[in-house]
Amino acid sequence: MTTLLYEHVAFGLHETPHGHPDRAERYAVASAALATERFAALQRRTPPQASREALARVHAEAFIDALFETAPNDGMVRLDPDTTMGPHSLDAALRAAGGACAAIDAICKGEATNAFVLARPPGHHAPPDRAMGFCLFNSAAVAAMHARAAHGLTRVAVVDFDVHHGNGTEAAFWHDENAFYASSHEWPQYPGTGRESDRGGFDNVVNTPLATGASGEDFRRAWGERILPALADFAPDFLVISAGFDAHRADPLGGLTLTEADFDWVTRELLGVAKSASQGRVVSLLEGGYDLKALAASVAAHVTALMDG
Repeated sequence: MTTLLYEHVAFGLHETPHGHPDRAERYAVASAALATERFAALQRRTPPQASREALARVHAEAFIDALFETAPNDGMVRLDPDTTMGPHSLDAALRAAGGACAAIDAICKGEATNAFVLARPPGHHAPPDRAMGFCLFNSAAVAAMHARAAHGLTRVAVVDFDVHHGNGTEAAFWHDENAFYASSHEWPQYPGTGRESDRGGFDNVVNTPLATGASGEDFRRAWGERILPALADFAPDFLVISAGFDAHRADPLGGLTLTEADFDWVTRELLGVAKSASQGRVVSLLEGGYDLKALAASVAAHVTALMDG
């Protein structure tokens, strides 16, 4: 069992305004947590920038052009009330998506079984035609489509345990019968999408809203009764995880009460499905998680589970 870790200084340089939840320290503490002796066996790799071809499998050409044209050489540009770009942001977003694609390549070549991409900005709120919710490019969707286009795989899945619904991934997959998206998320919460009745154009979307205050037991029941069986039935050729840790009970942006043990549990359950359906092939990407101590501990638990296989 080999687990890859993709990290880069650019992920700590992506600029956000003072007081913004997605601050640079998120990358610093998570990277430090994975720098201890416990994680010495990780194979560490440098994420390349995603190609335009890879981005265009998910995102509109006009949107890609707009982000490149908007990226500032100095100062900061606000794309929506929550989402900004500074001089390092485009590089970070390109490497977030590019690292995910490189991880797909390495795993499909047999160089590893799974990988974690420790990136910011996150991506799951970005639909095909715009940036939103801290997110520029939808790295999870880009990675899944890359697995299909570059490696001849057909059925791809993204599962998402961030406290917020991944509206961008859902939008990218809605009309694709060979792409599966499943999410547990707090309801009601930003961005206001992810109703249980929203099931995709081919019954390929599984949304499991959780009430504010829901416990780890509620979370495990939702995954065990709905998401994991649906994922197993879909039987993806490759599994991508949108790993947001803001469902932790300490997180300032969420109202769920999960602990590191719950993230460990769901990771191991997902690896079990992947072993049966996709030869264990899994790429996980950091999404949310805004309490620094909880983020570091949750990332450590998640990556430990990946390494244990």
